[in-house]
Amino acid sequence: MTSRTDRGLVSTWWWTIDRWFLASFLALMVLGIVLSFAASPAVAERIGLEEFHFVTRQIVFMLPAIGVMLAISFLDHRQVRRLAAIMLVLMIAAMVLTLFVGVEVKGSRRWLSLAGVSLQPSEFLKPAFVVICAWLFAEHARQPEIPGNLFAIILVGLVVTLLVAQPDLGQTMLVTATWATMFFMAGMPWLWIAVFGVIGVTGAFGAYTFFPHVAGRVDRFLTGEGDNFQTETGREAIINGGWFGRGPGEGTAKRILPDSHTDFIFSVAGEEFGIILCMLLVGLFAFIVLRGLAIALRERDEFTRLAVSGLVILFGLQSIINIGVNLQLLPAKGMTLPFISYGGSSLVAMAISMGMVLALTRTRPESRQATRPRFDERILPAE
Repeated sequence: MTSRTDRGLVSTWWWTIDRWFLASFLALMVLGIVLSFAASPAVAERIGLEEFHFVTRQIVFMLPAIGVMLAISFLDHRQVRRLAAIMLVLMIAAMVLTLFVGVEVKGSRRWLSLAGVSLQPSEFLKPAFVVICAWLFAEHARQPEIPGNLFAIILVGLVVTLLVAQPDLGQTMLVTATWATMFFMAGMPWLWIAVFGVIGVTGAFGAYTFFPHVAGRVDRFLTGEGDNFQTETGREAIINGGWFGRGPGEGTAKRILPDSHTDFIFSVAGEEFGIILCMLLVGLFAFIVLRGLAIALRERDEFTRLAVSGLVILFGLQSIINIGVNLQLLPAKGMTLPFISYGGSSLVAMAISMGMVLALTRTRPESRQATRPRFDERILPAE
């Protein structure tokens, strides 16, 4: 173990990193591997792959994901912004490219195939987008003559346009909700709140009107009629698991759910390991979000406050959407459970996001508001 007096790079990192965050992220990654063993072999067998195909790939993706998260956590705030800016430019270009040469799956073009590896640019765009918007909002707050808010509005319009063009309305909703929350925290005027509220309602109505698959999912959710096989099976699996589950390998939902290793891995966890494990997962997600918001609340630096808040809100909303679909509380939407679901792009992109959180929340002198009066204020009488 390194000493506090050691000023080496690793020692400084160890004594300034938020170890509660680090432990929570690593715990979710380990749980992701365990649940991959539970959920994915049945899927691999059903589609004619080697039994532990998805488990092996999950571990292969997990190792670089941990390395990327730890590497980014060594960066300072300026380096985090630079990394986000580079990622944003590259991923916007990649999303434009995806519209023309991307792999089409179920009518959507969201993936690029590079040397046999599938890449989903929108997953990597999200953390970069959040950090750059936080910087724009902070710069406007620091110097009102800088049109940071206007640039943030233009940027979210560009990103939403690219997402709708794929189309990926789930990610669109996630990105816009996170952006709106950050803008509100940055002091959005009430007039703008009303304007964006109207735009949001209009956008939701437009999605329902012009995208048949969206209308179908909403109708099936509201009426209960039609093909609700996956959501109903997922909810029943959690109910059948009870408090303590049927036991590892004893679940049946994973044998019939096409997406049991990705979108419905939470249901597999509930059936085999019980509601207790589901509550542990929810508790970990909630702890990360609440701790991030609590730390952001004490930050003096506006950029750090908004960036950390935006990243943990993005993390939390994605978790809520996935779990809500598994519990049949939300219309069906393909969205991964952070660090738990199978998927290389999602896993590495989330590691980048949380690496940024670790970097931005490292202890720095004068980084947090003082909770006690200064020494001279305690001993000197007021004039």
